[in-house]
Amino acid sequence: MSKDPAYLALLQDYYADQGVFPPYSAIGQILGLRSKSSVAAFVGRMRATGYLEATEDRRLKPGARFFERTRRGTVRAGHPQNAEDSYLDPVSLDRYLVGAPSRTVLIEVKGDSMSGAGILPGDLAVVERDGPAGNGDLVVALVDGEFTLKHLAQTDGLYVLMPANPDYPVIRPEGTLEIYGIVRGIVRKYSK
Repeated sequence: MSKDPAYLALLQDYYADQGVFPPYSAIGQILGLRSKSSVAAFVGRMRATGYLEATEDRRLKPGARFFERTRRGTVRAGHPQNAEDSYLDPVSLDRYLVGAPSRTVLIEVKGDSMSGAGILPGDLAVVERDGPAGNGDLVVALVDGEFTLKHLAQTDGLYVLMPANPDYPVIRPEGTLEIYGIVRGIVRKYSK
């Protein structure tokens, strides 16, 4: 059985810890490979499958698939189900959440006005700028000079911003309402 997935995991952990890709000369030591030919063969396989790429000066860097994560089956949030240890196609969270990288930003959520929609303080909103927003979209809006995250709605022909917590009022702009971007996803980290 190939050790490539385990070796790739070691490189991913190194990258996450160090913030840079290891030099070619250190890869063998990180992976526990003794010969340069073993390192070269592994690197060649990773380049061929898109996990690694080379820069113009022949240094290695993460490839398009480097940040993919394994998906395993499904899990119910209700009643337990039979356990399946099936593997699905891997997913890159960046590709999954970000459709337009040049127009996408992350914004930290403060406050609990959207708790009914499952959006909590400390979450990161994945916001795509300059997209056309419509009725019912979750948006980051600039209202009378201040930012807020709400559902965009239309009432009596006018746009309003709807909270997802009954403790907060509907926002009816007194002046300008500008849509900064549409929320495409929410990211929450439960522990460090």
